Amino acid sequence: MLGTGAFLTLFYTFCGLYTVQPIGALPEGATAIVWRESGEPFFNSADALCLERTGGVSLMCRGMSMAQAPTDRSILRLPYLHFAYTMSTGGQEFEK
Repeated sequence: MLGTGAFLTLFYTFCGLYTVQPIGALPEGATAIVWRESGEPFFNSADALCLERTGGVSLMCRGMSMAQAPTDRSILRLPYLHFAYTMSTGGQEFEK
């Protein structure tokens, strides 16, 4: 049990989930486990970055945020996880 707790603590400290909701370019969506940078939230997405930077989500902001997605820090790709997306946006959902 101690080993599991230590693993989960380390995972939460160093890793995170980056989610892309289903959109035209990626119709099934995707979630990736990534190495987190300092100050980056555990749950993150392009839409969450837009909300943080501009207070809303637009196609232009979403595109610019997706271009900055942490693909170089990806550990594992997973199918789209809706709960991870809504956790990143504070429960908000935006049009695809």
